[in-house]
Amino acid sequence: MAFAGIVNEKLSEDNYENWKECLKNYLISEGLWGIVSGDKEPPRGIGEHERWVKNAKALHAIQISCGASTIAQFRGNDSAKDEWNRLAEKHPAPLPNGSGFLLHQGESNVFQYDELYRKIENGDLEGVKEFLGRNPDAVREKITLKDDTALHVAVLAGKTEIVEALVEMMDLEDLEMRNDMGETAFSIATINECFEMVRVMEQKNEKLLTLKNKYGAIPVVVASLFSAKEMVRHLYIRTPIEILEPENEDRSGATLLNSLIADGIFDLAISLVKKHPLLGVTEDINRNYAIKLVAHKPSAFMSGKSFVFWKRWIYESCINISGTEIQGNGGDVESNTKLNRGPTHVRGSLIMLIKKLVKWLVPDIKEIHDAKLTHDRAVELLRCILKEIPRLSKQQLETIGLDKAIYDAIKHGMIEFVDEIIQLYPEIIWRKDKKGRTLFANAIVLRQQNIFAHVFRLGSKKRIALLRHDIFRNNFLHLAAKLSPPSRLDHISGAALQMQRELQWFEELRKILPPKFEEELNENNKTPASLFSHEHKELMKEGERWMKNNAASCMVVATLIAAVMFTTAFTVPGGIDEKTGTPIFLKSNAFLVFILANSLSLFASSTSVLVFLGVLTSHYAEKDFLQSLPGKSILGLFTLFFSIVTMMIAFGSAIFITLRERLAWVSIPVIVLSTVPIAFFTLLQFPLLIEMLVSTYCGRIFLSSNGHNKLK
Repeated sequence: MAFAGIVNEKLSEDNYENWKECLKNYLISEGLWGIVSGDKEPPRGIGEHERWVKNAKALHAIQISCGASTIAQFRGNDSAKDEWNRLAEKHPAPLPNGSGFLLHQGESNVFQYDELYRKIENGDLEGVKEFLGRNPDAVREKITLKDDTALHVAVLAGKTEIVEALVEMMDLEDLEMRNDMGETAFSIATINECFEMVRVMEQKNEKLLTLKNKYGAIPVVVASLFSAKEMVRHLYIRTPIEILEPENEDRSGATLLNSLIADGIFDLAISLVKKHPLLGVTEDINRNYAIKLVAHKPSAFMSGKSFVFWKRWIYESCINISGTEIQGNGGDVESNTKLNRGPTHVRGSLIMLIKKLVKWLVPDIKEIHDAKLTHDRAVELLRCILKEIPRLSKQQLETIGLDKAIYDAIKHGMIEFVDEIIQLYPEIIWRKDKKGRTLFANAIVLRQQNIFAHVFRLGSKKRIALLRHDIFRNNFLHLAAKLSPPSRLDHISGAALQMQRELQWFEELRKILPPKFEEELNENNKTPASLFSHEHKELMKEGERWMKNNAASCMVVATLIAAVMFTTAFTVPGGIDEKTGTPIFLKSNAFLVFILANSLSLFASSTSVLVFLGVLTSHYAEKDFLQSLPGKSILGLFTLFFSIVTMMIAFGSAIFITLRERLAWVSIPVIVLSTVPIAFFTLLQFPLLIEMLVSTYCGRIFLSSNGHNKLK
């Protein structure tokens, strides 16, 4: 909501940059910026100063009328005219009604060559040759509203034979003709991965490999932007390497590199960065940097991949990546992993053959091998990009968005990214982002324990690293008091366990930080404890509701089981001997099983009822969610599960006792069917019980039990 018509939204810790951009323009327009910034020399000259103020007013008007995302997108632009034009490009006006009759043909001769167009679309090769025999110049005419030539149309229609015939009739310059998008027919063929068409045109005119469209993109870049992976491999080897140099104004090299990263073609990306290391820190045509894109590819790393236990064992113990090589532009052969050392003797060749055979016969092993190969290549690519980081100035690091890339990598839990950047650039542990937070502070905010654990490897530097504050005067305990991002809570079942996890983070940070941190106030005059209560107010309410609903549901089931088991104890199967008053089948082993199972079920269900009653009547203070409430729920669920199992055992025993004389065979399928409720309960509730057990009693986040990590 706009704040008094001055800014788009009220200042918070998360919107400072947008707020600053909007308020700065307002202050300039009101003549107050010099007071705030200390700059007492606005543009000289009456006219120039007037334009400066008017520009700021216009910028401010645009910004407060746009959403936060738009301000963030155009942040740093100081021209109202440029921002207006960029908004107009993003939101083009629709054509007025009836404007189809006023479409202007440009250079196209649409109606004159309609016959040629139809023959190409229909794949009529002889008809096309006959038409061009009568009109030889038509081969170089633009025959559609999009300024496509006959060759463009044939490529788009996928008519390979017609393309070959047209290429044979055309001059070298004819092949270079572009449509209104600046695309040659060759470029369109690369997008559609029409290899035969590309080969024919490339053989006749190699210059096509370097022609740019109206956006300055050469064919290999265009193909990469359209994710034509195999075509990219084909074109990469044939494209002159000098056109991909980082110094070129069209930024083809950086754009290609970033497209390769986005599509996961890491072997070519490694080859390109090794030839031109600066491409890793060069802006592409979309104003992106390679390091930013890598930070948004968690699936390319082991930390972003989830394997079942046996696949993980194969991944770690059985898969060994050996030589995977690519042919580069200069004909050099490059290795893509540290372990790439191909076998050079007969035994090694035999091993390679066996590996290939196993991968072919066992699809899962091939999948695991390919995943590990991708992960190794991604790490190698990251290492190549990060090698340039120590050589950059502070301003250059801000320009490439290093802080944002590190933040994104931490957010996605990319341990490999943090490992590599600390190894290649150790001083990064002291670097602060715009909020004054180091990577360890962000690891706490984003709840990434494996990344925060790096702090314990710092030795004597650990104390300094932990005693930092951000620009809002938050210490590390304040940051632990903040609510976790939704992505970190969503995988935890139930609001109560989510609340428990938040408390575990807060408590474990409290144990390793100095006691004085618990009393420190941030700029909002909140201690860590009060901030925790404020941030988790809603989650605590949801946790209480979840816990009570779960307890009430389970309590109903436990009560029904207790009632049935109590009644069954006095109506034993087979009845009671009227003379002695003892059960008729008292000496039967099956009867003893029945009595024992019935008693255990009654005791367990009664215990479950009492435990869940305790959950319903609990105080529900914050600390209760740490162990007290989860502990009660665990006991209640366990006794409920035990009562169900013993109840079904009692039922099966009763059926066996009743039918064993005449229909003994019937008791077997009935007893088997009695396991169905147990199976259903196991599938529906047992995973929750296991999760609660692990979270409550095995839920240490990053501390060892000996307390060595505590700061004195």
